[in-house]
Amino acid sequence: MTDEQDTPQSLPLLQELVEPVATRHGVRLLLLRDDLTHPELPGNKWRKLKYNLQAARQQGHDTLLTFGGAFSNHLAAVAAAGRRHGFRTIGLVRGEETRPLNPTLARATADGMTLRYLDRTAYRRQPEPAFLAELLTRTGPAYVLPEGGTNALALPGCAELITELAALTDFDAVGVACGTGGTLAGLLTGLNGQRTAIGVAALKNGGFLTNEINTLTQADGGRIYDNWSLQTDYHFGGYAKFSPELLTFIHAFQTRHNVLLDPIYTGKLLFGILDLIGQSHFRRGSTVVAVHTGGLQGWAGFRQRFGARSPWWPTWP
Repeated sequence: MTDEQDTPQSLPLLQELVEPVATRHGVRLLLLRDDLTHPELPGNKWRKLKYNLQAARQQGHDTLLTFGGAFSNHLAAVAAAGRRHGFRTIGLVRGEETRPLNPTLARATADGMTLRYLDRTAYRRQPEPAFLAELLTRTGPAYVLPEGGTNALALPGCAELITELAALTDFDAVGVACGTGGTLAGLLTGLNGQRTAIGVAALKNGGFLTNEINTLTQADGGRIYDNWSLQTDYHFGGYAKFSPELLTFIHAFQTRHNVLLDPIYTGKLLFGILDLIGQSHFRRGSTVVAVHTGGLQGWAGFRQRFGARSPWWPTWP
């Protein structure tokens, strides 16, 4: 299977969200179902990998090496992409090995990924060229993908979402959850200074993402954009932390719209967007699009870690 054949052929779906707070403030709220555009690599993960996979093949690599936490959507996506595209995959996992494997890592190994484990001190060295060179002497040659899949080649795939969205509807603002910042950076290059973008940080103390995003958009002759904001007040205690308030919101949202969000990224995004609408962040008469980037595989691991603490869990998967 070639990379081009694996690319989704249909545009993502738009779903109108009828929310009382949006009605009161005169805002049209839409959900871009990018989680539905690819069977195994939903949303931003496929977009970030698309041109990286092409580059790996053009450079003659048959192996992908990447990094992630034990419940990483990125690790799961790279493993699935490797199986679909004929690449060997190696995942460098933050932390000590535990048995049995959690659902994310079990799925990754079933997709053919070889797992290696790095303590947290070593894991933080992943950006260092000398450290990467040392790793590759042990693993053999490989195309290296950074944590989260965020690099310069991730941006054009994410930018294509703006072209697809503009073909579906006129809009004034687009919002996306932020982990490493690559998806938002790609959307900004796609917007090219037009309309506005909102990033909702999934991490506590996520303000550092501003510099990361500006660095990404300047790569390869790009520029810094001023038509966006980063919202850092909706992390609910930090990355992958248990929050009864957020789980209650996700449950209510699924009941209202028959759409499941995840507790790491998209749940925080929609909570934040609705709160911003209530604060009159968007002008009356505007159309706001929130992007559902997927990440639902993470529910299995979240249930495994916190199941005894909640009376409600989604039916997916």
